[in-house]
Amino acid sequence: MFETLSNSFSSALGKLTKQGVLSESEIGTALREVRIALLEADVTLDITKKFIKAVGEKAKGQSVTKSVTPGQQVIKIVHDELIKILEGDKNIPSSLKIDSPPAIILMAGLQGSGKTTTSAKIGLKLKTKENKKVLMASLDTRRPAAMEQLEILGKNNSIDTLPIIKGQDSQTITTRAIQQASLGGYDVIILDSAGRMQIDNELMSEIELIKEISKPNEILLIADGLTGQEAVNVATSFNDRLSITGVVLTRMDGDGRGGAALSMMSTIGKPIKFVGTGEKVDALEEFHPERIAKRILGMGDIVSLVEKASEVLEAEKAERAIKRFQKGQFNMNDLKSQLEQMLKMGGMKSLMGMMPGMGKLTKQLDDANFDDKIIRRQIALIQSMTRKERINPLVLQASRKKRIALGSGLEVSELNKLLKMQRQMSDMMKKMGKQGGRGMLKGFMDQISGKGNIDASSISDPSLIQKQFGSSLPKNLSGFNFKK
Repeated sequence: MFETLSNSFSSALGKLTKQGVLSESEIGTALREVRIALLEADVTLDITKKFIKAVGEKAKGQSVTKSVTPGQQVIKIVHDELIKILEGDKNIPSSLKIDSPPAIILMAGLQGSGKTTTSAKIGLKLKTKENKKVLMASLDTRRPAAMEQLEILGKNNSIDTLPIIKGQDSQTITTRAIQQASLGGYDVIILDSAGRMQIDNELMSEIELIKEISKPNEILLIADGLTGQEAVNVATSFNDRLSITGVVLTRMDGDGRGGAALSMMSTIGKPIKFVGTGEKVDALEEFHPERIAKRILGMGDIVSLVEKASEVLEAEKAERAIKRFQKGQFNMNDLKSQLEQMLKMGGMKSLMGMMPGMGKLTKQLDDANFDDKIIRRQIALIQSMTRKERINPLVLQASRKKRIALGSGLEVSELNKLLKMQRQMSDMMKKMGKQGGRGMLKGFMDQISGKGNIDASSISDPSLIQKQFGSSLPKNLSGFNFKK
């Protein structure tokens, strides 16, 4: 997410942090690179000019303050300006307004922007995280199998959907959904409208009528994060006709440049409420401007990392594992558990992007042709082992290795790399336990077990993570095949 923009900003601002004193020419050079980074990320020219002007005016005359260098002060100014753009109108709450049942959420956007999948994502989030009784209804009478798609998503995730009655128009379906929600005691209704071009007056009039009938609490514009500068025109048109209350950006796990978010927020001022980070129904993140600004500038996002961990880790199980790791007890079962949790949390690149100072390493992963398929192959190797072999990998001799490789459909050489990685990770875990890493591990455990508030400042020095690896990929984890 925002990978292109983050890389460009890191390159443009990285040189400033090494300077004791900054001249206006050095600031100007850096801001020119920032301007290019924004334009390459599909941020509109007007917004880019405003951003550069605001940063430039505040950056001039910055002097050394305590131990903070002028370069770091300039980066903080850029960070603060990014937050201003990303947070939109402060008077509009970023959370969903669903306090008066049945609260109605109307989904709007272009065809193919991901409204139906996003409807299910939001429905699942409200059901599992906020314990809401949700009813989803498809108003898309045009796209073939659109209603059936929402119905299948509902069944697969135990979310109720309005029964399909062929031949009804979108207004009739809307009325029927409201009636059923009132009778069934539902907390939230999600109305999945048909996709429409913002220049199609007939279809835009139709959704205005749906709005009038339903009087929704929330009108969410579902926008494709890969749209580019056209996203501004889409957002402006829908906002003018519907007065949207928020935006959901989809496909933010792709190779889009991220400028759509900055451009839309600066133009319409409505908050981005969620971002879709994958095809799966649970791949939906709340949008926090300050966290996203940190990610863009390569500062990491420890809070989101801890939140993700708290969702996929069982606290008691993880607590026992940490105690074992600190003693250097790290067998194949432990490794398999860590690899599976890594996949659940978004994979290696996603995790590194959230760690302070580690964002640059994601490019090295790309250069090394690393992807999460490697992790899945390693899990397959471990699954081909017997219980005894997982507990004590030292028993693995040539004949056993050949059997395991054959059972997983892989080569013995890959198994050897995995075994070497297991030994090295065991040593590393033990070293962290003895040399200061214990505090970091304990702080992390307090967060995911609910003993402390999820706040970056309460986690024991996140920079310890970076110190373990430095500014390059950990060469000792040979099982990951980091080298080309």
